[in-house]
Formats: sequence, structure tokens, C-alpha cells
Amino acid sequence: MAGIQKVTFTGSKGESLAARMDMPAGFIRATAIFAHCFTCSKDILAAKRIAGELSAKGIAVLRFDFTGLGASDGDFANTNFSSNVGDLVRAADFLRQNYEAPSVLVGHSLGGAAVLCAALKIPEVKAVATIGAPADAEHVVHNFGASLEEIERDGEATVSLAGRPFKIQKQFLDDVRTQSVEQHTGKLKSALMVLHSPIDQTVGIENAAAIFTAAKHPKSFVSLDSADHLLSNPDDAAYAASVISAWASRYIGADRPAVESSDREGVLVAETGEGKFQNYVRSGSHRLLADEPTSVGGLDSGPSPYDFLAVALGACTSMTLRMYATFKKLDIGAVSVTVLHEKVHATDCEACAEDMMTPSGKIDQFERRISIEGGVDPALHGKLLEIADKCPVHKTLEGKATVVTRIVSNSA
Repeated sequence: MAGIQKVTFTGSKGESLAARMDMPAGFIRATAIFAHCFTCSKDILAAKRIAGELSAKGIAVLRFDFTGLGASDGDFANTNFSSNVGDLVRAADFLRQNYEAPSVLVGHSLGGAAVLCAALKIPEVKAVATIGAPADAEHVVHNFGASLEEIERDGEATVSLAGRPFKIQKQFLDDVRTQSVEQHTGKLKSALMVLHSPIDQTVGIENAAAIFTAAKHPKSFVSLDSADHLLSNPDDAAYAASVISAWASRYIGADRPAVESSDREGVLVAETGEGKFQNYVRSGSHRLLADEPTSVGGLDSGPSPYDFLAVALGACTSMTLRMYATFKKLDIGAVSVTVLHEKVHATDCEACAEDMMTPSGKIDQFERRISIEGGVDPALHGKLLEIADKCPVHKTLEGKATVVTRIVSNSA
């Protein structure tokens, strides 16, 4: 079922971990795990955006709170880097038993270091992406500041991280000091993508260079330019999400072809659970997002419903003109169609029939602007306009279509 499902599984320390499954509509091409940053949660902006983009590509994503964080059970003070890696392995076990083993791992900050280590313990993994990851797990220790001496001396201390208090024990320090992320990266057998901002003030860009150098091919590096460490700017999170989803698609199986014709299968539109209006769209093997602009409360992550209607008219017009040109052996350049939509007063529309008027006195007007590369003989203009009007979508919009609606069960 498309959308976001709440699930739980048992972590490496036996505690119940809270998770969400971002599910695509229809066939699941692959599964992925997202590991959040140090002391963050599964609901951080970067996690939600990346999970949404991957699910739009047909990849189901499990994002969870590490032991002792977010909505997961357990005491954070008893956790460490090794337990985080263990939680990731348990997450993979959960997917393997209930869905299918993960082929993609994505990790943010210390979560990135954790997925590099966990990948060696999850044989099905084909692609690993890290965002702002440290090349050494011990890098996180610099966040403890003046409390570091207290932890060494007394065995534990309460440290303020991102404005919240966390108890850190000496066992955490001892554990991260034994971890070599670079060594694990050198043994990686899956494809790697390293995403990092050159102005990251939390984890310097030199960490990305070290990880990239240690890895074998295939490997890729993507600069996040002006992004901060947490990708707190929605545009930065969206960019990282789109890059990762496009890259990961190269390493997973192809989408399953529809077993029925697309006419019988229909177009599926389902809410994703992200924002107020975002919907997942599946047409055959094609996957898209529909949304509304931010000005009306949407995420602007895809075309609006009326934009899709304009796309249908524009595409149909272009295809119809190309079919005519091919049939008549007309040597014309590339056709492009710009479609504008607005609601106008019926009295302002000379071409509109009286029965098209709505109770508000307005009608929907689509204006097509057809452009042909290199121009075309003016003598052909009239004929091309005539052919454009023969576009089936045009006829549907100006005709009398019937919409039949019924409620069906989820199982149907």
C-alpha cells in the first residue's frame, strides 16, 4: 500500500525501535534503509525528503530511530557506534523477513559512517550513499567540548547536543576510538556516492575526500555547494534527495512491466503522507509526483492537477502534428507546445459556447502556443492549426466526457 506505514522491529540491544516505511504505489523495485545523523531522528527533513524521492522511484525506504533516540526504546547512554551498526543490521533483517533485503543504504553524518560499516554485514547491498559523513567515527567526539575531560575522569557526563541534554559514557569514547571507517570503506563491494558540502562546519570536506579515496570504483562525489550539515534548507534536502534517487536507480532491478494493458491497469494516484497535497502517480512503469505550489500549502514537488491536464493537451498536440507531418512527408523542425491555463469570464471568451459557463460565470481556458524549430511556410499555418484541433485530448476537453466513480475496498 502506498504511503507511510508505522512499523517496529527489535534493535541490537533488544529494544523496540520505532520506524516508518515509505512505500511506493504498486510494485516495489527494491528496499532501502536511511540512517539519521548523531542524536537526530528518522523524521529529520533530509530523511523525509530522501525517503519520499526514493519511494517515488519504486524503492521502499525504512527510516528508524536508533536505540534510545526519537520514539525508540532504550537508554541512549548505553549505546555507541557499534550498537548503531548493529541496529542497521537488525533493520536489514527486518526488511529481509517482511519485505525483501535492502539493496540501498543511505546515511547522514554519523549515520553515513555507520552505513559504510554495516554494508559489509548486509550482503544484498548494491549501493551506499553518505551525506556529510565523517571518515572516522571518533570525529563525533569534538561535539562533547569541555565535557570530554569529565567523561574521561568520571566515566560519564551530561553533554548538550543541539540544545538537548544527553548522557555520554566512557564506553562510547572507547568504542568510536576502535572504529576505522576508512578501512571498512576500502572493503566495500557496492557502489558508493559521497555527498558533502564544501562549507560544512560540523564535518569538514576533507572527510569526504578521505572516504572517496579509500573506496574502490564505482564511486561518485557530489558537492552540496552552500548546504549546511543538516541540509536544513528544503532546497538542499530536495536536491540531495533527487540526486540519490536517480543514482540508486542505476543499481537496482528494472521496474516490472505491467501484466495488463495500461488502459485496463489505469493510472494510480495515492497520497504519500508528505505535506498536505503530495500524491504519488503511477502510469504503467512510469512514476511521478503530483502536488500543489507552496503558495497554497503544497510542497511544490510535482505538477499540479491542472498542470498535468496542460501536459496532456500539449503532448497530444505535439504528437498529432508530428504524425501529420510524417504522413504528409513534411520536412518540419521540432515541434514544441506551450500551454497556458486560466479561468476567464465567459463574456471574455469569443470561442466559448454558452453551455460551458460555470455558476461563477467563468470557464477554463487553455491557450496553446505552437512553435516549430526553423519556422514553417505561412501557407501551412491554417492546416497545422486545423490538425492541432484534431488532437484527441483537445476533443475530450471540448467534448462531453463522462466520469464514473465508485468506492472500492483496499484489497481490490
